[in-house]
Amino acid sequence: MDTHEWQKSSYCQEGEACLHVAAVTTAETVHLTESADPAHSILSTTPAAFGALLRVLRDDDRG
Repeated sequence: MDTHEWQKSSYCQEGEACLHVAAVTTAETVHLTESADPAHSILSTTPAAFGALLRVLRDDDRG
């Protein structure tokens, strides 16, 4: 991974498969990567789109 300040998801369990998130405020971008991905692929999105995803996941979890 590059020099972004990555944070591990609070939902990460024991093991290798964890979501990592990095916010780049100067570019208004959110990066996502998965720790078990050998290619270290990075998905980039806007803060608004990432927030919408989190709201959908939170609301789905409430069920």
